[in-house]
Amino acid sequence: MTAIQKKARNPIAHLSAEDIETLGKELDAIRDEVIASRGERDAAYIRRVIKTQRSLEISSRAVLLFSLFPPAWLVGTAGLTVAKILENMEIGHNVLHGQWDWMRDPKIHSTVWEWDHVSPAAQWKHSHNELHHTYTNVLGKDNDLGYGIMRVDEDQRWHPAHLGQPFYNFVNACFFEYGIAAYDLELGHNLKNGRHKAPEFRKRARAVGRKIRRQVLKDYVVHPLLSGPSFLSTLAATFTANLLRNLWSHSVIMCGHFPQGVETFEKTSIEGETRGEWYLRQMLGSGNISGSKLMHIMTGNLSFQIEHHLFPDLPSNRYQEIAPKVRDLFDRYGLTYTTGSLPRQVASAWWKVIRLSLPNRREAGPVQDRPIDGGPAEAPVPALAGSPA
Repeated sequence: MTAIQKKARNPIAHLSAEDIETLGKELDAIRDEVIASRGERDAAYIRRVIKTQRSLEISSRAVLLFSLFPPAWLVGTAGLTVAKILENMEIGHNVLHGQWDWMRDPKIHSTVWEWDHVSPAAQWKHSHNELHHTYTNVLGKDNDLGYGIMRVDEDQRWHPAHLGQPFYNFVNACFFEYGIAAYDLELGHNLKNGRHKAPEFRKRARAVGRKIRRQVLKDYVVHPLLSGPSFLSTLAATFTANLLRNLWSHSVIMCGHFPQGVETFEKTSIEGETRGEWYLRQMLGSGNISGSKLMHIMTGNLSFQIEHHLFPDLPSNRYQEIAPKVRDLFDRYGLTYTTGSLPRQVASAWWKVIRLSLPNRREAGPVQDRPIDGGPAEAPVPALAGSPA
């Protein structure tokens, strides 16, 4: 019996342990093929994206010096929004994953890159690269799943506080970068357990505070002051650009791990997990977004969330190239490749947030007493606790 199971409906019941390990080897072969073929076209791609992003940000900020005039405000705000999305999604997220470390470029390397975000790169790499990608969609282990503030599975015990989770999620979407910084610190869990007084937590909190001050100074003081009489309109433009960037990135992340068809898992399901089983969990715990090449770039190629979770350190421009090969494996092994348009996936994720804010209509069997803040569970849930949206 594989370590991945399902209480009622088992999407992998037809797979033997040998099937799963063979699947893992086929995925290893896809990864090895990409690694062996990385080269100048990939390096040229990321350098071109960085150059485009920086040019767009500089020109947009220059236009906003005249933001008293409505056309300048609109053009500058739109350009700055796109620049911030590109910086966070296709550049920052992927550089910090180490996708471009193989280039040995000291300016484009995960160890030196700092992004346009209030969460310090070092802390984000720990919570995202080391924790989220290790424990993808594991209840009580993956803080990306519901961001530690939401009920995300029917087998979690409902509490009246969950009635507010559509509101919590909307606020989190508007100020998403601050929510990311808070869960990088595991703020709720550390406050609840009194660990916020520990020297290590205080050190990390001071680092977040310094990063927030730098971001606020740049966006809401220096640039507006340079605009002179356009101070207030430039301030409003920058706030709008940050808001739209946050809403966009939150939507993309939600589509990757929360819509219909994406599974969640219990802690015991990863005990003794093999490489093949880890691959299988990434396949079942991720969902894609269909769309144009421009849309894929604007999502940081996280529209290929399945491929990204299988191979988080491969160059993002290769995900679209390998997606047909990955989808072929889904078909051959009888698995469901979860994908859909952006509006469909966003609607599916939000419907799940709303539905799970209410108590179950029926008794769901064993339940999990998991604190709202994402702390450790007091009772286990069934092994592959996937819930249909």
